[in-house]
Order: sequence, then structure tokens, then C-alpha cells
Amino acid sequence: MNSLKVPKFKRLPRHVGIIPDGNRRWSTARGLPKHAGYKYGIAPGLELYRICHALGIEEMTFYGFTQDNTKRPAEQTRAFQRACVEAVEKLAEEDAELLVVGNTDSPLFPKELLPYTKRVKFGRGSMRVNFLVNYSWNWDLSYFYKNNNGQKGSNIVEHIASSEISRIDLIVRWGGRRRLSGFLPVQSIYSDFYVVDEMWPDFKPEHFFSALEWYQTQDVTLGG
Repeated sequence: MNSLKVPKFKRLPRHVGIIPDGNRRWSTARGLPKHAGYKYGIAPGLELYRICHALGIEEMTFYGFTQDNTKRPAEQTRAFQRACVEAVEKLAEEDAELLVVGNTDSPLFPKELLPYTKRVKFGRGSMRVNFLVNYSWNWDLSYFYKNNNGQKGSNIVEHIASSEISRIDLIVRWGGRRRLSGFLPVQSIYSDFYVVDEMWPDFKPEHFFSALEWYQTQDVTLGG
């Protein structure tokens, strides 16, 4: 964090979800190959983690890549797979409890991340960090039927693949798109949703601070 001054807020979300979109558009605008943008999204993710940690936010979830994303050209798929592995390697030098959630049965799940499909503690482990890798909302919810044998009357939240991830208070999406793109449908059911128009590689701390300022004014009722 060094010289960065972190504002104080009266009310903070306990759990923040991050959709880091716009990597390919950012690359194209600079005359770079589309796959080049993913490596530029690693440093912003680490910076945002440190901001959340300094603020005292308890949990955050990053959208890595989805199973639908793997339909893209192989060069792009390899690029965001490598970016996810590198991001985890850098986080391992920080202070967090990491959980990677995604379809590990697929050959497109990076094998380097298999050890983190059970929560792993780095440093003091004072902040929960979840990373969605080769994730699909359909795959996630289908776990309910696999683990519960289709029985009625059970709590679906206890049986989905992402059951260890708690309800999300605030979701922030970079890149200007106004959609969730299948991001944790159960945990996001009551989330406030803030959109940053700038592309993810152009991340600035002020983007997140603006989202938190906006969050101050939201009426959190959870439907009550």
C-alpha cells in the first residue's frame, strides 16, 4: 500500500465480489493481441486485495474464468489460465485464506491450482479470498443434485459446489458491462451491483473507493 491513502467508511461490505472484465478490449485498443491483456490484470488484482485487506473487509471473491470462456481461441485460453496461476502464486506471498472453486474434472482447470480447492492459509490467513476458475453456474448448482440425490426439503446452499463461499454484499464489475455473467447466482441474490466503465487493466484505487462511497447510500434490507 505504501503511499496510497485509504479513506475511512462508516459502513463496509463484509464480502465483496469482483468481476475484472475488459482485458481483451483493453488490448485491442492498444493494438495488442487479444490474449495479451490478461497478464496486465494480475497486478490490479493484487492491489485491490491489499486495499480490501487494509480496509478490514473480511472476504472477497474474484472471477477468474468461466467454462464458457474456454470456448475462446486456444491462445486466449492458455493466457488466462497462466494469469490465474500467476495470481495465486503472488497471493501466496500475502496474508489470506485462499479457496479456488471450479470444475476440476475438466482438463482446462489448471492443475497447479488443485492444492487450493481446499482452503489454504497464507501468512496469518486473516482474510478469506475465493477465486473462481473454470467456473460455471450450472456446474455449481448441479452439485445440489449430485450430493443430495435429488431429495426434496434440503437446503440447496449447503450442497452446491460453492457452499463454502458466503453471501456477497457488493459486486463491482469493471469494463462497463451491466450483467453478472453467471457470477455465483446463490451468493449474489441480494448483492448490490456497481459498474466501473474503465477496463480492468486500467484499474485505479479510486474506482473501488467510488463503489464503496455509493454503497454507503444503499438500503440493505435483504428483502425485509
